[in-house]
Amino acid sequence: MEARDKQVLRSLRLELGAEVLVEGLVLQYLYQEGVLTENHVQEINAQTTGLRKTMLLLDILPSRGPKAFDTFLDSLQEFPWVREKLKKAREEAMTSLPAASPQSLFAQLPFSPTQYIKLFSAKEQCFVDINK
Repeated sequence: MEARDKQVLRSLRLELGAEVLVEGLVLQYLYQEGVLTENHVQEINAQTTGLRKTMLLLDILPSRGPKAFDTFLDSLQEFPWVREKLKKAREEAMTSLPAASPQSLFAQLPFSPTQYIKLFSAKEQCFVDINK
């Protein structure tokens, strides 16, 4: 799961716990699609409250691969308002994180790219001279 999607789940954790019942189709869909294992389903179902079940699912999801977030969205057929909230938060996370251009990355370096090339070239020449 991408860091952006993990952040979305973390930021909406309490809301998801209050609004999503994972016992029904959500768990079964995630199991069917291979996001959850049988052990995960049993462990979640063993929790005593709906909130604990949802919280455990939210703890498990980030480690379940790159398709886990999208599959989770698909599993929320019974909760379209929650799915829309997650999609909106994901879009906002995408627009709030600026794309890193090569120029912006170079601007953060203590030396210019040319200075780095000269530095590495000089070190290589020193290394070659020492071994002669």
